[in-house]
Amino acid sequence: MGHTSLEKIIALQKKTPHIRNLCILAHVDHGKTTLADCLVASNGIISSRLAGKVSGPTENYQLLKANNSLKMFSFIIFFYYCIHQFAEMYSQKMGIRSSVLLKTLWGDFYLNAKAKKIMKGAQSKGKKPLFVQLVLDNIWSMYDAVVTRRDKEKVEKMVTSLGLKVMSRDLRHSDPKVLLSAICSQWLPVSQAVLSMVCEKLPSPAEISAERVEKLMSVGARRFDSLPEQTQELKKAFLDCSADETAPVIVFVSKMFAVDSKALPQNKQRPLTQEEIAQRREQARQRHAERQAANQSAESPGSADTGGASTTVAPASGTEALSVKTAVEEDNKEHFVAFARVYSGVLRKGQKVFVLGPKYDPSLALRLPEGCSAADVLPSVPHMACCTVDSLYLLMGRELEELDEVPTGNVLGIGGMEEFILKSATISTSPSCPPFTPLNFEATPIVRVAVEPKHPSEMPKLVRGMRLLNQADPCAEVLIQETGEHVLVTAGEVHLQRCLDDLRERFAKIEISASKPIIPFRETVIRPPKVDMVNEDMGKQQKVAVIHQVKEEQTKYPEGVQVDSTGLVTLTTPNKMATVGVRAIPLPEEVTRLLEDNVELIRTMEQFSLFAWEDKTLDINQKILENIQEFKVKLESNLQGRKWRGAVERIWAFGPRRCGPNILLNSVEGYRRPSVWQCLEREKETEKAEIRDFDNSIASGFQLATLSGPMCEEPLMGVCFSVETWDMKLSAPLAQQDSIDEDSQTAEPNIDNQNESSDTHETNASSASSNRSRSGAEATGSSVDCYGPFSGQLIAAMKEACRYAFQAKPQRLMAAMYTCEIMATAEVLGRVYAVLSKREGRVLQEEMKEGTDMFIIKAVLPVAESFGFADEIRKRTSGLASPQLVFSHWEVISSDPFWVPTTEEEYLHFGEKADSSNQALKYMNAVRRRKGLYVEEKIVEHAEKQRTLSKNK
Repeated sequence: MGHTSLEKIIALQKKTPHIRNLCILAHVDHGKTTLADCLVASNGIISSRLAGKVSGPTENYQLLKANNSLKMFSFIIFFYYCIHQFAEMYSQKMGIRSSVLLKTLWGDFYLNAKAKKIMKGAQSKGKKPLFVQLVLDNIWSMYDAVVTRRDKEKVEKMVTSLGLKVMSRDLRHSDPKVLLSAICSQWLPVSQAVLSMVCEKLPSPAEISAERVEKLMSVGARRFDSLPEQTQELKKAFLDCSADETAPVIVFVSKMFAVDSKALPQNKQRPLTQEEIAQRREQARQRHAERQAANQSAESPGSADTGGASTTVAPASGTEALSVKTAVEEDNKEHFVAFARVYSGVLRKGQKVFVLGPKYDPSLALRLPEGCSAADVLPSVPHMACCTVDSLYLLMGRELEELDEVPTGNVLGIGGMEEFILKSATISTSPSCPPFTPLNFEATPIVRVAVEPKHPSEMPKLVRGMRLLNQADPCAEVLIQETGEHVLVTAGEVHLQRCLDDLRERFAKIEISASKPIIPFRETVIRPPKVDMVNEDMGKQQKVAVIHQVKEEQTKYPEGVQVDSTGLVTLTTPNKMATVGVRAIPLPEEVTRLLEDNVELIRTMEQFSLFAWEDKTLDINQKILENIQEFKVKLESNLQGRKWRGAVERIWAFGPRRCGPNILLNSVEGYRRPSVWQCLEREKETEKAEIRDFDNSIASGFQLATLSGPMCEEPLMGVCFSVETWDMKLSAPLAQQDSIDEDSQTAEPNIDNQNESSDTHETNASSASSNRSRSGAEATGSSVDCYGPFSGQLIAAMKEACRYAFQAKPQRLMAAMYTCEIMATAEVLGRVYAVLSKREGRVLQEEMKEGTDMFIIKAVLPVAESFGFADEIRKRTSGLASPQLVFSHWEVISSDPFWVPTTEEEYLHFGEKADSSNQALKYMNAVRRRKGLYVEEKIVEHAEKQRTLSKNK
């Protein structure tokens, strides 16, 4: 097929019922590029001989059956056929209707040669199925003649009977697969079969379902019927998919991708006309003549005119050099193009539109004048911007073709949006349009590095480059920490290397230094173990040793801290005016997972509590309330037992950042505070619960404690802190004044969680609140003693009590884990297992892929051990195994980082100095060393023998 003209494509774009949007999704090296190349080559964009040559796929055959339409493809030999082709072929030869063959070619049918009928029951009668007899046997005979036997006479006969034209160079080629590819690409072309299947089976944009429209318009947990009436009316525009002038424009931008300025159509060199060529030739002659005249005047003996000429030329040449340098910099500049799809209306170049961010609330449009447009002067609305569409592009592989307008149903590129869109957005002419549901990526950013320029003067270039990288890569995150470090967060080692290369070569274009990868950990507590480090039951000797160890630790606690045998920590504030008693309890694994999965619901509950604190109301739709009720029921079902009785109703707060996987429990006798579930109880008549003074100080101390644990200042996970006692001995004026200062700041910790900055800057809202409370108290002067404001003392006391309660229980580190999927042959399975065990990996499943000699191994691997894993496994297996890593979950490291041998068995097994390395201790010390914390380690490990530096004489 020849190259399709741009005018014809523009005409085709207007036929919405004929449009099919196709996504090719497959595993690594499973033929995505080959299939895409074959489709693109059928349109003349690339050479059909180069289709799929860049990356070699590994799949041989795959069968797909949908609605009695069978497809089969092999990307190694480049053929792909539809069962319709064989039905038409054999209906003419056998005299059987094609409709009958379509029903019987796939199934338990066979051909009775004597009766010349298609019968059922091929498997029971031991007959070849019709599909094998008429389809697979013919394909195999072709393969056998070309590849296995290399029978030239039979090949020529088959080519002639099929009416194909094969070039002589393909017939003479030494590689038989080249000939096979040439035959099959004409006999069973991939493009025709795929395009016919796409046209028959995939719906057009005009056939979008009402259910899908409602799902697209409902962001997060919001329900469609809870959206404003003007927003719900836009559903009709989605369903109509109309390109009329009156239809509102609705466009979804899924990502931003960077292109070189030279690739933009307006910067491409166009072919010159004959007049322009003649004009440029004349200009070149004139310049040449002027240059010769200048040289002759320079050679003549000193004349005044020569000196004057030389003085006038110099500035001109300098200006020209400066302009050339500016032009080069402009050419090297990266431009961003928004990858988008039109769902309604016609998007035109130069049109004024609203750009709606992912957090835009369509109910805010009710404040705007009715019938307003993006061209009007409007008040500022959060997460909404007005802009002019700069340019529209047709995406033709790597090429961009400029367009004036794009009707509904089409995919396009939009230029000039980099100032308004970070990663994804919704574009519309109606401010009532809701933002689309953002894209979810399986690859969670988990690996982070600190980045800095080698030359400090180039810091502005680094900042700009990281901003561009953040915009171009949907899976990368860029943070600026409180310490001022610029941090890059990526999904893994390969992704990290790609991002750093892009930063050096494309976006910042400077030399940069990156720190060693920063691996996140979590801290938790567990139940007292029943077996020791050698997997034996803990006997009396070890229990006595543990009791002595607890007594020794008790003497280390500072004044005012008491820890009893059950783990209850009682701590008094420095001014002796308040005492808190806290106990740490490990949460069941199911509860921790449940809290992680329902972060958005917890944020909604916290926001409702904030509004209720300020005597305001927050409307929550019924669907979210149902989800919160379901979340509560699941929590109650997972928190069973005597110690968890009524615990769900007594939840004080979640942390860290008021939505994390840790719980603060109210076990103070006689104190009944407002429930975190009050959004579910607003319709019930419940007695008003009163909040004690300094309630927020207790919650703030808990938030600080869960944000950085005592082991290595990493966040806590799966820990419940139960406040058992809380006594205060405050004078009335002091309590009243400090309470007023605190209440005025109560709303602050939650506000930061709603801002985008809370996600990108790792700030702690609770500490900010306590600082503000402290500054307010100091200003009054009446609530401050020599130890500072009482609210600040209580926050610090609660934080320290939580930390001591945490340390009173068996502490463990939690490591981030990758799910690792490895494809390998049987010969290298042992080497794969050796690399996995060396890196603390664990095999979960091993199965053989049908029809191949490949094994699929599923394992889990700590993120901390994954660096260099892919390279090592390829080297050890000579490239016969390749892993794919995706972040999965957090897992408790079983070894105790503070363990020392105590029993005889442990001394015999591990040696007097515990010679085998403690993995958890290694991780903990590495994190503490990186953060500048104290690390308890021996400078001299082995000093039994004296070493002399002098030579023996």
